[in-house]
Amino acid sequence: MLMCREATRLMSLKQDRALTFRERTALRIHLSMCSACRACARQFDLLHKIGEHHPAAPKSSTDSGSHYEPR
Repeated sequence: MLMCREATRLMSLKQDRALTFRERTALRIHLSMCSACRACARQFDLLHKIGEHHPAAPKSSTDSGSHYEPR
């Protein structure tokens, strides 16, 4: 059984890479029982969607070195 700290780590990793079957399963079980982590997962998803639509955000992790340079 995952603790909330590990669940949030997996939620964060999920934004960067595909989780393994074991990670997905453990996270799904934890989220089915923890309303605080379900809320956190929704917030991670919302932040990820907002970031995808930000004009300075890279389109994918395979972009050819384009980085945001503040003025």
